[in-house]
Amino acid sequence: MEALQILNNVFGYNSFRRGQEEIINTLLNKKNILAVMPTGAGKSLCYQIPALLFNRGSIIVSPLVALMDDQILALKEIGVPAERIHSHLSEDQNKKSLHDFKDGIIKILYLSPENLMSEKTLYELRDIDIAMFAIDEAHCISKWGASFRPQYEELSKLSQIYPDAIIASFTATADKNTRDDIVHKLCNYNAKIFVQGFDRPNLSLAVEQKTNNWKKQLLNFLENKIDESGIIYCLSRKETESVADFLNEKNFNAIPYHAGQETSLRKNNQNKFMNEDGIIIVATIAFGMGIDKSNVRFVAHTSLPSSIEAYYQEIGRAGRDGNPSETILLYGLNDLFQRRRFIELDKSNDHHKLRENKRLDSLLAYCETPVCRKKALLSYFDEEIKNCNNCDNCLRPPKMLDGSELAQMVLSAIYRSGQTFGTVHIINILLGEKSSKILERGHNKIQTFGVGSNYNKDFWQNFIRQLLSSGHIIINIKKFGCLQITKSGLQILKNELHFNYKEIISKPIKVTKNKKEKIIININNSDLDLLASLKELRLKISKNISVPTFVVFSDASLIEMAKLKPKDKTAFSKINGVGPSKLKKYSDKFLSIIND
Repeated sequence: MEALQILNNVFGYNSFRRGQEEIINTLLNKKNILAVMPTGAGKSLCYQIPALLFNRGSIIVSPLVALMDDQILALKEIGVPAERIHSHLSEDQNKKSLHDFKDGIIKILYLSPENLMSEKTLYELRDIDIAMFAIDEAHCISKWGASFRPQYEELSKLSQIYPDAIIASFTATADKNTRDDIVHKLCNYNAKIFVQGFDRPNLSLAVEQKTNNWKKQLLNFLENKIDESGIIYCLSRKETESVADFLNEKNFNAIPYHAGQETSLRKNNQNKFMNEDGIIIVATIAFGMGIDKSNVRFVAHTSLPSSIEAYYQEIGRAGRDGNPSETILLYGLNDLFQRRRFIELDKSNDHHKLRENKRLDSLLAYCETPVCRKKALLSYFDEEIKNCNNCDNCLRPPKMLDGSELAQMVLSAIYRSGQTFGTVHIINILLGEKSSKILERGHNKIQTFGVGSNYNKDFWQNFIRQLLSSGHIIINIKKFGCLQITKSGLQILKNELHFNYKEIISKPIKVTKNKKEKIIININNSDLDLLASLKELRLKISKNISVPTFVVFSDASLIEMAKLKPKDKTAFSKINGVGPSKLKKYSDKFLSIIND
């Protein structure tokens, strides 16, 4: 009951979302937990509400300065005393926050794992009885996870240093191995695990082979999205700049974001994306963790992510408001080569490299699956669903063909050229190209030369990709990316095993797209002008007080205002997200717009 009162009276919400109440009650009963909750499910409330109810203070461990700042601004906006300590603040500010926490003036303190586990901080906290450590993005502690950070491993000492403190860990992405590793390291398996489910029914999924003209493929995807917010992930800093320039030339509002930019420019670009509609941010994976923008309508990848976990996290930044959102992944053989190369160049041990290669294999299998993509994606996280009817494979089921003879052509070319050449050379053999490299090595005289000339280069790239994803050939990075035949590949070559492949359409299928209307949950078109005015007011307020727009009100709150049109403060207080603090600060301004 106390938790519900805090939810109503402090945060301004009428009811808990699915799973929140059980997690909160478990923490209030002083039990350790690991909660795996999809992006946008409201995990921060699961540790903030108990922190306010505990008699003693709680420490929230967060990996990013920007994420800490956003959470603190949001808490202060509703009158919750909370602070953070990080390197972007002055020494005096950090000292005051620590002293206020030690004196009980504030009950919630945000720290990075590096800062918390430093000798200096642990010494300062030595005499404090801490109620709870809430660890956000907990997958970072696991070497099985997608974003392992060595500094997070130090957190495994917390249960020994503070045996009476509750350990609450949260993440949006963790398969079974990662979950086991997290609870082992943080609390020696003494934790209740909540897995809320990974399905995001509002997300559509699509994968396409990346062609030489992949920027045109990107434009096709962005058709009718000129005024929508979205994220495009690129592999390199240079590519983010190039794609942003290209989109701006095509009348999109695109801004680049990568770790090589000046800190102030990067922060300004992020703030612009967070606070304005119709912005496309073109970014490396340096952008994303902790991004709390609800109306991201699409996420596109111009190359292969590092793993299914990374891919799931990145597409999870779309459609947090529950409205339909689209995702697309463009990838080619060169992306696969680059990913294998990144793994090989990593200074980790062979066991870690093997695990990373297997994770990449799982992503490749997802990309090439002929079945429902959502089903294939969620099966990786041990979750079963029916066909989603919202992915490219469900909407346009691929035709499966017998490719045994074609596979034998490829395998023979690899075998007869000594298994020491890459994809380009093998395709040139199949096409009968008399390049200097082929003539010098006499590969124009082998039996397979020219046998595949009835098909074009794009076809063979796609076909070889499917052989790779099926494990019949591999890319040997140690030997400069040459293609080599596996045991099952030899069986196909000897006609002991058949190979079926997805039909390859030489030219992209032009899918007729209807001009999309803006889809907003439970709101009539007649109320869109009011909603736009409310958003303008929110933006003006957020700029005046230098906070992200969602700190003032979420889109969901504004939509509810536009729909219900409260006439006075009593009615305004019943809008989700309007607590006492925001009622006092903003009701007059927003009611003025509504009543006008």
